[in-house]
Amino acid sequence: MRVAHLVRRFVRTLGRGEPGPVDRAWVAQVCTPCEAALWRRLPRHDRRHAVTVARAVEARLAGTAFADDPRWIEAALLHDVGKLDAGLGVPGRVVATVLAAIGGPARIAGWAPRSGYRGRIGRYLDHPDRGAVQIRRCGGSPEAAAWAAAHQEPARHAACGLPGPVVDALCAADDD
Repeated sequence: MRVAHLVRRFVRTLGRGEPGPVDRAWVAQVCTPCEAALWRRLPRHDRRHAVTVARAVEARLAGTAFADDPRWIEAALLHDVGKLDAGLGVPGRVVATVLAAIGGPARIAGWAPRSGYRGRIGRYLDHPDRGAVQIRRCGGSPEAAAWAAAHQEPARHAACGLPGPVVDALCAADDD
């Protein structure tokens, strides 16, 4: 990840507001009840981020053959639900990101089975696959699960089964 992107994301987490009633109603309309329940479990800054990404995906796909398909919005709204398994706040996420940059994400993600703080950091770095499991477990859309698993690793994008223009829109929206 680019440093500027990470800094922007960190600054955005400092806001305290909840997504507004219009956004909450939109999520409830687009998602299945189980998907909406997963989204509601996210901390407010993750819910705000997910809505921002989903709105950007909607705008990027407008006027294309992929417009008005709720699968892509679900994928955007749920791409980070695996972070729930870590239970880390913003400072812990910063530590995890720095450790991954220093020690390599695969090595640090290998800490996931451990208990304590190291395990939480490992689970945070393993959030893509964990999110896919959560989405599948609740009967969420296969596209949302596929994107949750693939979103952090460009090498996995082509194999996730989503159309290229949708992947491009999801990536661009998450990087904004």
